[in-house]
Amino acid sequence: MSNKQTVYWIVDKKSDHLHKADEIKEAALWIKKGEVVAFPTETVYGLGGNALMESAIEKIFRAKGRPNDNPLIVHIASKDQLAELVSTIPLLAEKLMDAFWPGPLTIILPSKHTVSSRVTANLPTIAIRIPDHPVALALLKEAAVPVAAPSANVSGKPSPTTAEHVKHDLSGKIQGIVDGGKTGVGVESTVVDCTEVVPVILRPGGITKDQLEQVVGPVKVDPALFEEGSAPRSPGVKYTHYAPNAEMYLVVDHSQRIQGFVDQLRREGKRVGVMTTHEHVDQYEADLILPCGYREDLETVASDLYETLRKFDEHDIDMILAETFPKQGVGVAIMNRLEKAAGKRFL
Repeated sequence: MSNKQTVYWIVDKKSDHLHKADEIKEAALWIKKGEVVAFPTETVYGLGGNALMESAIEKIFRAKGRPNDNPLIVHIASKDQLAELVSTIPLLAEKLMDAFWPGPLTIILPSKHTVSSRVTANLPTIAIRIPDHPVALALLKEAAVPVAAPSANVSGKPSPTTAEHVKHDLSGKIQGIVDGGKTGVGVESTVVDCTEVVPVILRPGGITKDQLEQVVGPVKVDPALFEEGSAPRSPGVKYTHYAPNAEMYLVVDHSQRIQGFVDQLRREGKRVGVMTTHEHVDQYEADLILPCGYREDLETVASDLYETLRKFDEHDIDMILAETFPKQGVGVAIMNRLEKAAGKRFL
């Protein structure tokens, strides 16, 4: 599989005729046949395979080097497909679907066990969403099967927000890549378990806790998000993820402390990078300084996060010091990803 000839399709996400595009039809046909194809969503690029075919799911895990007990999210084009996938749909789940689908919200529901057991990691539940991206929706409609799709990157590395990121990680390992341009949200979908009386956030993402509570009332946060060693009920909550090659540390009270750490590390002979924001980019002197969005607009930080982490890998950097962000709104998802990228190391 490492010598596979990966096909590259370029499509215009603004086209009114995506459903007729030969590139979409060809990519969808490969998915139907059991091959895996990367495609853009509004969050990150996904690596899609037919969720009904064990062989396709095996190709996803093999290409990514993904741990076997990490469940996958199933992507569908329409709520009509839920009937073949889930046994019941609680009222709260219906309300969330009506409010946020298509969109960056994944909902955990009781599984009908029609998909490969590897998709659900043998759990009694299944994670499902409808993505809010014209290319993804066109591909899913044409494929006409539920598509399991984790992020299209090597497991543990920063998620891909462009087709070039996917090519870097997976070219030669997968059947094809649908290039629909850069993604928008930048961090993965929020995952909410709707099998309990009170919905539980299993992974923070593009939809915030406040937004969820405006629709369904109280929402809890899974304590396993803050614990090590628990069995993953959602993708991206157990293993080290999103990590650049260089050792990374998060710095609280960054404005006063980062430069002192940089100076000390450089005296020790290390090449040091700083991940900051556009507002602070002129405050530091280091071997590499990369801005990641605007602190006054955390959605821009989320959108640029993975691309910025990947840029550090293009330079000979020994250590990265990163600013931290308030855990409010989408800042919760940003800090969740940064803590995992840094292995929860703080200075």
